[in-house]
Amino acid sequence: MKNILPHYHINEHTLALLPGKHIDYQTIALEHDRKLYIKKTPFEIIKRGCLDHYSTYEGRKAAVTHHTGFKRKVPIPISVSKGIYAFPTHPLKDLDCCWVFYQHVLGIEEDVQNPYQSVVVFRNRVEVFVNVGRDGLVRQMERNGEIIIRLNSFRFNTL
Repeated sequence: MKNILPHYHINEHTLALLPGKHIDYQTIALEHDRKLYIKKTPFEIIKRGCLDHYSTYEGRKAAVTHHTGFKRKVPIPISVSKGIYAFPTHPLKDLDCCWVFYQHVLGIEEDVQNPYQSVVVFRNRVEVFVNVGRDGLVRQMERNGEIIIRLNSFRFNTL
């Protein structure tokens, strides 16, 4: 039997938050060396992660939208000081929506058997199949990278 946790705190080891689609848990949290089963939804965990780092999801999203113009599937800086950034793979209401943590992604590959599916390869070589084409995920990675560049420029006063 799986150990199901009531809460999860996003941290430097979080690779992804995957939809659990199970009656007992709603999220599978992937870390470097373990898989955790959580009662909360991925979006609830993202919102709590923002609060844990002294902000709100709505505030982070509004700031990113203000500076970039991104309105849908907005990447979120959970903790700028710890370098924790996440982006959604789908619209938030989509049951397939995963949250991928940018800093751990090694690459994104096309699933050779299904062009509408991608494989996210993490630095520790863990692979996650996602129901989104490769181009869409690469675009999300690029958008997340743009946010990091803008935030670093702002932090170091080079913007």
